[in-house]
Formats: sequence, structure tokens, C-alpha cells
Amino acid sequence: MAWSASAAFRSTFVTFVSIPAEALDLDTDAFKVTLWDNDIIPNKDDTQANNAYAAGQWVSAGNEVFDGAEWAVAGVALAAPAVSTGAGFVMWDATDTASGTSATLAAVFGCMVYDDTSTTPADQGICYNYFGGTNSVTDGTFTVVWHANGILRITV
Repeated sequence: MAWSASAAFRSTFVTFVSIPAEALDLDTDAFKVTLWDNDIIPNKDDTQANNAYAAGQWVSAGNEVFDGAEWAVAGVALAAPAVSTGAGFVMWDATDTASGTSATLAAVFGCMVYDDTSTTPADQGICYNYFGGTNSVTDGTFTVVWHANGILRITV
């Protein structure tokens, strides 16, 4: 079974919370968004080594969906990431992420957001987001519209 839900990578948060030297800064680190087809099986409980961009199933060859400069291999930068809090939650959100204006992308089922600043581990995945089915664009703009509850929301 391929994509069926969205989730945060458990191992990423365990490491960043338990090892102070591996601090994750959701406000200031540089993050990227990669697009993926339906041939992968995202696993929030996989090991940290396999939940990074270019590792495990998140290796570009064959499964990453891209279009040259319109949506580059290794992803598009996540703009204006920010953490906010409210009664009983912490939310991480950003500006909707868009391609260039003449992208052609087919069979996009979801994305992975990863930390491009982190060096140990490098390019650590934060979460993956399922788009609910196949999405495509032909010679236009492909936009990932983040949910009103953010890219990632934690109930506290």
C-alpha cells in the first residue's frame, strides 16, 4: 500500500528533543519540499537514517517528481516557516509552496518536507504530506497549499 496519510517522522523529533547538539529550529532553518509519486510507502516509524532526503525510499531516482528549474530535484525552498502556539497546540506553518509558472508535473501523490540546514543528520525529513490522490499540472503552476492547521500540528 502506498500513500494513505500524512505524518511527522517520529525518529526526527526523538533525536532533536533528546540530543541538544542536534537542535531543530523550525523558525530559522532552511527547509525544502520535495514531490513524490505513488511508488513509495511513507513510514513515520522508520529509522532516522531512512527518513532523510536522498536516503531510504526518499532517494530521488525513480520516485521523486520534478521539472527542471520549475520544481527542482531536491525540492523547492519552504518560505516563511514559523511556529505558533494556541490553547493546547503548537503549530508549524509556512507560505504555500509553488513551482515556477510553466511546470509540467504528473502523478504527484505527496511531498516530504526536510531540514536542509541540519548537517548531522544531513537533510533530515520532518514530515510527509499526502495529497489525497494523484495531482498534476501541464505548463502551469503547481502549488502545495498548506492546511489551515499548518504543515505540522502537535497537541500539547
